[in-house]
Amino acid sequence: MSMSEKFGSEVRDLILKLALKNAVDHDGKASVKPVLGKVLGTMPDLRKVVKELEDLVSEIVAEVNRMSHEDQIRLLREYFPDTLVERKEAQLKVLPPLPNVGKYKEVRTRFAPNPDFLIHLGNARPAILSYEYAKEYKGKFILRFEDTDPKTKQPLPEAYSAIREDLNWLGVKWDEEYIQSLRMGVYYSVARELISVGGAYVDLCRREEFIKYKIGMKPCPHRDASMETNLDLWDKMVSNYFGEGDAVLRVKTDLLNPDPSLRDWVAFRVINTDKNPHPVVGSKYWVWPTYNFAAGVDDHLMSVTHILRGKEHTVNTLKQKYLYQHLNWEYPEVINLGRLKLEGFILSKSKIKELLAKHPERFKSMDDIRFGTIASLRNRGILAETIRKVILEVGVKSSDAAISWENVAAINRKLVDSTAKRLMFVSHPPKKVLISSVPQGVGEVSIPLHPTNKELGTRKIRTKLVEGKLEVYIDSHDLDKFKDLGYVRLMEFMNIRYVGEGSEGVLAEFVSTDLSDAKRFKAPIIQWIPNDDFVRVIIYRPDNLNLLRIRGYGESYMKMLRVGEVVQLVRYGFVKVKGFEGNVMEATYIHD
Repeated sequence: MSMSEKFGSEVRDLILKLALKNAVDHDGKASVKPVLGKVLGTMPDLRKVVKELEDLVSEIVAEVNRMSHEDQIRLLREYFPDTLVERKEAQLKVLPPLPNVGKYKEVRTRFAPNPDFLIHLGNARPAILSYEYAKEYKGKFILRFEDTDPKTKQPLPEAYSAIREDLNWLGVKWDEEYIQSLRMGVYYSVARELISVGGAYVDLCRREEFIKYKIGMKPCPHRDASMETNLDLWDKMVSNYFGEGDAVLRVKTDLLNPDPSLRDWVAFRVINTDKNPHPVVGSKYWVWPTYNFAAGVDDHLMSVTHILRGKEHTVNTLKQKYLYQHLNWEYPEVINLGRLKLEGFILSKSKIKELLAKHPERFKSMDDIRFGTIASLRNRGILAETIRKVILEVGVKSSDAAISWENVAAINRKLVDSTAKRLMFVSHPPKKVLISSVPQGVGEVSIPLHPTNKELGTRKIRTKLVEGKLEVYIDSHDLDKFKDLGYVRLMEFMNIRYVGEGSEGVLAEFVSTDLSDAKRFKAPIIQWIPNDDFVRVIIYRPDNLNLLRIRGYGESYMKMLRVGEVVQLVRYGFVKVKGFEGNVMEATYIHD
């Protein structure tokens, strides 16, 4: 006698119900002890056989844990709807207070992207956190495009608007916007001031020559030139007198600093914009500020009080503080953030650019769903609220953090679950099933578009009943199960018995439409499609850097879907409708 037979169907059904509930409440993984405890609480007489009972609980819990999370939810809703109570969403993690807020009349934060590419999940972190802090303290949030390198990090004309679009989509609203390439006069003016107070000088050494002085901790011959000489050289620089590499403006620092990169760093350099025109100002300027000069100046002039940026900028903070000391400015508060990694996705701008350049036939755009840009995640079907929740859960940490795709999917799934229509899909190669002995009046079924959200309505699926027979397609993965168990339930439709295989397909016989019969037969519930009324479906599914094309048939209701709509294909996963071409629906796979 098997364990199930020893305890009977009532006990087994109770264990299955509690195991499914426990799994759904804990992101797909049920545990033996809490399930066993609740079984004993409901049926205390079983304590005398607790050892055997625990073995059965372990067996059923293992069976439940082998299911997908979506299958667990579906089975719980179908067999035990009374137990499924939606969990309340956990409150978002509260951000720690900003340091030294009392020093400032108004909190002012900023997000300063380089418009040389789209922003990715790692970039979105300081943007979201900076915006949230400004909102929390009723301050101001600034968007500043740092585009003062027209040569090595040349801005992309389309990136400015694309970044604005991404931020708006994320719900990040800015109070002020600046483009640094339109502020060159401001930087030139501050440079003259810096030279006038003895904080900077024009260096005419060749780069190789200056490196020798820097490594030797010695001043270059131009460091001690008079203020008048440096102002004259500066005027020559901005009037295009010097070519690339002939002159730079350096900020005076401590030549004995143990970090060579901090010794007299470059504030301005000459860039030939006839060869490398800037997308905003063309070749109007030949002398361009470095990141540290422009960012340092703007943070002061824009009254930024708190800077949230990656910890890789620690050296830049030290560089900029020399500038602030020379000009007698007070440096803002800095919060360093660790790097953020999305497992399985490329976030590196340089790597994405390399793939786009080397493999244009495979990767056709910056928002390809295999990348980790915000546009890519949006294109795939991830919600803005999901990204915000992920960022706020990680919070403000200086340590690096790796986000698993499973975590992103779990959050997104909860957000889309209540509004995503449930539709049936069978993948290629579909298997035709010919069902005999079907009573009249059973060929049409009305199925809710969502198991709990009744506002989404229902759809009708019609099948042609010819002389008591009808034909449907089932997924090839379900055929072996059908053969082994002998019975399956076509979801929301009927229970059928396996008869055999014929020349036209799988032969089956109608049993009943009653759900309780499916429970009694322990018949698995499978999706199905009428053989004479369906939509061809192509699903694009990322697999690391590969893009799989999953083909199959979907129910005809799919013709009613909107481009961009997110739906759930039963027992397959959530997809985003990409478009239609004739009787073919293209969709992007999001997650299970």
